[in-house]
Amino acid sequence: MTLEERQKAAPREACGYCMGGELLGAFGIKICDLSVSQLILFKEQSHPGRCIVAYKDHVSEITDITEAERNAFFADVHRAAKAIHAAFHPEKLNYGAYGDTGCHLHMHLVPKYKDGFEWGGVFAMNPGKVFLSDGEYADMIEKIKAEL
Repeated sequence: MTLEERQKAAPREACGYCMGGELLGAFGIKICDLSVSQLILFKEQSHPGRCIVAYKDHVSEITDITEAERNAFFADVHRAAKAIHAAFHPEKLNYGAYGDTGCHLHMHLVPKYKDGFEWGGVFAMNPGKVFLSDGEYADMIEKIKAEL
């Protein structure tokens, strides 16, 4: 499938990463812009500190960007991972790159804790177990921002 075909299959107007607002608010809260992406706190927090790094443009595949853009994207993932490690001290971060339906290049950064949910297994995309208050989300965002 070509880039144009992928963009038609999953239009920008239906993309929470591109459009923000209610579409993004259904699953995340924007923390900040990074060099070529945005950092988003995932609302479902079964894994404290779980975030998404979403590429700035509506592209589906890593192959849709240049080598320099790819390197900058992974530098953003690295920066976000370091901040999550510093803020929440997980034993491990799992990284997931999916997008079968959303078709927007992004990566889930999922902190794993030895005494926590799903240790030793694959993380669920949205287990629907832990949602926080607005104040708790704001505190998490400030912790992450302080480490960026």
